[in-house]
Amino acid sequence: MSRDRTERSPRRPRSPVRLALAATVVTALWAASGCVVVHGEREVVPATTRADAARALADFTTAYNKADATYDRSKDADRVTGPLADIDGARLRAGHLSKPAGNPAHSALEFDDAEFSIPAKAGWPRWFVADATANKGVPGSRWLLVFTRDGAREKWQASYLTVLGAGDVPEFAKDEDGWARPVAADDPALAVQPRKLGRSYASYLKAGGDTFAAGVHTSQWRAQREKFASRPGLARQYIDQPLTAGDYAPVGLRTADGGALVFFATRRFEKETAAAGTEIPSPAADVRALTTGEINRSLTLEFVSNQAVLDPPKGSGRGQVSVLGRVEGLTGAKGE
Repeated sequence: MSRDRTERSPRRPRSPVRLALAATVVTALWAASGCVVVHGEREVVPATTRADAARALADFTTAYNKADATYDRSKDADRVTGPLADIDGARLRAGHLSKPAGNPAHSALEFDDAEFSIPAKAGWPRWFVADATANKGVPGSRWLLVFTRDGAREKWQASYLTVLGAGDVPEFAKDEDGWARPVAADDPALAVQPRKLGRSYASYLKAGGDTFAAGVHTSQWRAQREKFASRPGLARQYIDQPLTAGDYAPVGLRTADGGALVFFATRRFEKETAAAGTEIPSPAADVRALTTGEINRSLTLEFVSNQAVLDPPKGSGRGQVSVLGRVEGLTGAKGE
């Protein structure tokens, strides 16, 4: 079951929004396949049809389940990209190394109650957000996936994933035709420009500040890192970096209050160093599967993380960015 986010859901009342599109939408031919035939790369058109968005979610789910069941990354390699490909690809690689016969704990992922927020924009890449419940995780939570592609002949690929509480998905602004409104990477009307969010988050995790609101993925995350930074016989160092190129570029949708829901990616390194006469604790099997080199005095872990944040309007009095969700995964490790 799926529906577009323009419909009103009884479980989450929506406030009517009337915002005019700043450019003229060009006439497009909606083929039977659901593809959009566009004349020119400067025209503002919807990223896809609602039917095609539903097919993209279904195709991703089928490919994901095949890959998860077999621990074979090639089964869904053409359906994932960006940070999600790094995170889940490493999980599959580690699983295959430890259980080459496949995943004995596999159970099929299923989505229901899918809604699609499809922005109207010019040029490529184009993308949209799928928002659905799943049969895994916290009951009633919403899985938000960003699908992107760089050309009309390419497949839709999932690049970002976040899981939010049912009441945490914001109301998106729509144009007069019901299409979502994307935000530009350098939008000056937001508290933090989307292209700067990765760098700002990395800086915050290192030194703190008031850019981000307190919460699980900000102040509590910093406190946890400080707690583990120095233990008897073992020191831990952190380095955070923004990921901004290609399919790692941040994407965002305008919200009804004038702000934006923005997805962005970061990379983190954690280096554990043992003091003389002590040893690095033996890592878990999934870590060992992704580790190169021999673990003697140190182990450096590499993670990729994607965040979903509410970026408020500049000068609105809600100046802090709220991190709603963060999904991360170990992508590599090196022993020295």
